[in-house]
Amino acid sequence: MSLRTPTIDTKRHPCFEKEAKGRYGRVHLPVAPKCNVQCNFCDRKFDCVNESRPGVCSAVLTPHQALEYLGNVLDHDPRISVVGLAGPGDPFANPDATMETVHLIRARHPEMIICLSSNGLQLPDYTEEIAAQGVSHITITVNAVDPDIAARIYAWVRYNKRVYRGREAGELLWAQQRRAIVALKRHGLIVKVNSIFMPEVNGDHIPAVAEAVAGLGADIHNIIPMLPVPDTAFEDLDPPSGLALFEVRAKCAQHIHQMRHCARCRADAVGLLGEANSPLAVQLLQEAAARPLRPQQNRPHVAVASREGVLVNSHLGDARSLRIYRREDERIECFEERSTPPVGGGVARWQRLADGLSDCFALLVSGIGSRPTEVLMKAGIRVVTMEGLIEQAVTDLYSGRPVQAPVRKFECGVGCAGTGTGCG
Repeated sequence: MSLRTPTIDTKRHPCFEKEAKGRYGRVHLPVAPKCNVQCNFCDRKFDCVNESRPGVCSAVLTPHQALEYLGNVLDHDPRISVVGLAGPGDPFANPDATMETVHLIRARHPEMIICLSSNGLQLPDYTEEIAAQGVSHITITVNAVDPDIAARIYAWVRYNKRVYRGREAGELLWAQQRRAIVALKRHGLIVKVNSIFMPEVNGDHIPAVAEAVAGLGADIHNIIPMLPVPDTAFEDLDPPSGLALFEVRAKCAQHIHQMRHCARCRADAVGLLGEANSPLAVQLLQEAAARPLRPQQNRPHVAVASREGVLVNSHLGDARSLRIYRREDERIECFEERSTPPVGGGVARWQRLADGLSDCFALLVSGIGSRPTEVLMKAGIRVVTMEGLIEQAVTDLYSGRPVQAPVRKFECGVGCAGTGTGCG
């Protein structure tokens, strides 16, 4: 079967073309918070501005927020040629948000290179749609092709609602990665493979990875030295020396072209490779995250779960009613109290609640489960989990500022590794 040649000018992609590094930039849109693989070297952080590594961002955006943010970034930085979706989790553990973002970008910015980065576990299910949307570059992280070595790298793999561990997890992940590379090359996409170099774990195995992915048609290989991260299983492993990295790259170069200018980008990186995110970029991201989930819709009100009408201090599951606020002449006022649907009914209960809040762009609660959060966000309602003064929080929302939350309650999948079994 003949391969479709990508029509995108690949010389404008700074990660795939070293010569573009100082001339063209990229922006990563953090729309994918969940992950389906737990690596023993990874700790995802969703509100951090102090680290520069994959899995870290200072805010998570919805697809429409991301589109608005992208437009503002392009207005300020004409060097941007690539839009990347790389986390902070895995794009295809968040397929709805990922593909909606891709569709929105392609419709609004047809000239942009779109690049996705994934562990490959669920990628085979989306190769047709990716190709149809003109995505031209894909990065897949392959750390092992030997399931016994993979068993040391991954705590668990979650696929089709089942959790895999040990050798079984390694076999499944590599099988899916093989399928993804073959399918992507059949559609003519450019495939880069990332491998995290952990000398004590897969150091002698990386050349076998290079040989295997080259045999499947991958175009370029990027070996990234492991960065020990606190509070992970591999926090005490020593990072590789410069000499060890040079030697392993030399061995792998016998099989596949090596990328040697990786900047270990954050999930919200913007600008040229190697540049720290500017204060303006951080501001634009935070402003986008504070916007309504669907900025184009007319939703003027805010719903609040409160026991007494002064503080945000009620869990949604306990709230028998919600207070509805509006802004009138720069004043914040509660103008209505709405009953919540009766307990029971599963997803249908939360869908009825979403329908009843169709005029609200945000909901403030002190606690909420993953299921109602998902339903409400799909309906375009931003869910903010916090405790504090209602007036200040609602004012922040209307002003487009991040909500100041003195006490942040736990949110499933945010800032935790988890066990892979999900939360109730």
